[in-house]
Amino acid sequence: MGALFGKSKNKPVSRVTEQDKAVLQLKQQRDKLKQYQKKVQKQLERERLLAKQLLSDGKKEKAKLLLKKKKYQENLMDKTENQIDNIERMVQDLEYAQIEVQVVQGLQTGNEALAKIHRLMSIEDVERIMDETADSIEYQREIDELLSGALTQEDEEDVLEELAQIMKESLPEVPVEMEEEEEMEKEEVAELPTVPSQEPKERKVKTETKQAEMIPAS
Repeated sequence: MGALFGKSKNKPVSRVTEQDKAVLQLKQQRDKLKQYQKKVQKQLERERLLAKQLLSDGKKEKAKLLLKKKKYQENLMDKTENQIDNIERMVQDLEYAQIEVQVVQGLQTGNEALAKIHRLMSIEDVERIMDETADSIEYQREIDELLSGALTQEDEEDVLEELAQIMKESLPEVPVEMEEEEEMEKEEVAELPTVPSQEPKERKVKTETKQAEMIPAS
């Protein structure tokens, strides 16, 4: 039982740093000094009015003594103002130092991340990738120029000649017997007599005479 009740839980780690505590204490001191300033300022105003009343009553020495006291308090006010300025400057320096620490930590984290990336990819790998990229860009540029009609007449003839050669290579080979039969058919066609394109002259004369006889005389 005692062990159960005496078991302590893990306390959460506080995120408040020593610098945060120092800044908080300085701001508290600054606020106290400002409150003191307000209090003394009201007291100085009352003492001035009182000194004025004493002069009206003919009590010059008391009025003079009161004004001396007032002057001393005003000097204290000036010192208090200087202390407030110093505290505010210290607060600003601490807060800026905290920002600098965060910046340095961020830079350290970034450097570690860069180091990991550099270990994954060496300079040689980057150079190789850049070279391959440049080659790809150059190859694509050449293709674009070809497609955009940047060929000369000689280039066009070379392309047509290569195309014809590829088409010839892709056609099936014709057997020798079929080639001989095609040659014989061509020779037979060449030996056939040609059909005359005009009617014979004698037949043409007889036809014209017969047509004339069929026309009645007028």
